[in-house]
Amino acid sequence: MPEPVALLHRLFNAAVAAADPMICVPEALGPKPDGRVVIVGAGKASARMAEAVESVWGPCEGLVITRYGYGRPTKGIEIVEAAHPVPDQAGVEATRRMLDLLEGLGEDDTVIALISGGGSALLCAPAGEITLAEKQAVNRALLESGATIDRMNVLRKHLSRVKGGQLAAAAYPARMRTLMISDVPGDDPAFIASGPTVGDATTSADARAIADMFKLDLPASVRAVLDGPTGVVAPGDPRLSRATTEIIAAPSVSLEAAAELAQTEGIGVEILGDALEGEARDLAAKQARLAMDLSAKGTKPLLLLSGGECTVTQRGKSATASGGPNAEYMLGLALTLAGAPRIWAMACDTDGVDGSAEVAGAWVGPGTLTLAHRLGVSAPEAMAVHDSHGFFAALGQQVVPGPTLTNVNDFRAILIL
Repeated sequence: MPEPVALLHRLFNAAVAAADPMICVPEALGPKPDGRVVIVGAGKASARMAEAVESVWGPCEGLVITRYGYGRPTKGIEIVEAAHPVPDQAGVEATRRMLDLLEGLGEDDTVIALISGGGSALLCAPAGEITLAEKQAVNRALLESGATIDRMNVLRKHLSRVKGGQLAAAAYPARMRTLMISDVPGDDPAFIASGPTVGDATTSADARAIADMFKLDLPASVRAVLDGPTGVVAPGDPRLSRATTEIIAAPSVSLEAAAELAQTEGIGVEILGDALEGEARDLAAKQARLAMDLSAKGTKPLLLLSGGECTVTQRGKSATASGGPNAEYMLGLALTLAGAPRIWAMACDTDGVDGSAEVAGAWVGPGTLTLAHRLGVSAPEAMAVHDSHGFFAALGQQVVPGPTLTNVNDFRAILIL
């Protein structure tokens, strides 16, 4: 592995380690409350968060839902694995059991909610007469639409019996304390896992407008729910009066950890932002041009860091193609850099999953397109059908860390040597 790539791997690992729930949960937790304490949660980091809670408090009562392969050993809290990014029956059953666990709690009881990115799919309780198959179809359509995460989550909330503050409402009158690991640009708690414990001021009309904006073909049952009264809980609702929310890990902290490591290596750092959004290929082109401009000026070793969440609008996607926002960003970067010397880069999702593949992302260097040509792999053709994972798999330039057990969104690093 070339040394610049090894360095990029170390930077990514530092970013992930900074958001490890075994570090941030104990720091936030404090003493265990008196009375009955119930732990619930959902997200790709939730099992690790539950493990961290029990490392401080010992065995606890509760249930959390995480992605397949992301379970952790716990003493009392039950860990259920379910599908992400498209929900499945395991998620539906576990969500029902979670709501049953909260039913009948009193004023002297405390609920600790452990919420992280991925919870939108893992917490699945379709509203009205919506079936799981219909919910899955809407979810797939959203993922392929190019909609930003905040817009996706508005629609998800109004099609659910648990999102948009409804989990907190179900626990009332018990106290509810939510610990969140943020994976959304801007760290708005209302959009992390679709805010199951946070009030939301959006309306069914807002959700309908988003569906219309992205020309989603909605089943009649979904239209019926959006035409009726919403279950989403308004911010001032009395059922939220005993609920508090804390963000205990966020993208900015992870980028800063990577920056500190780079600086110890004698590399200058510029953080371009931790909440960047937009079409993956467009952001890639913009950042590649910036890197080339800086390189042409003879800049000393410099690291450009950014985070946030890109989107991919799938047009002309091949049935066999596989890709995600980070890999497509890297493909766009390689095309714009066109073999520019001195520049190496990596983009990965900190949860270890880019799109729906068990791949975090990819890396590129000055020789990426030359290697692709030698192997008979076309970067423009891969971009046209959104097959970025296939492209980088052929080159051996994927990043596959396995489950990272946390999730603070995308990590992008461009290294100018």
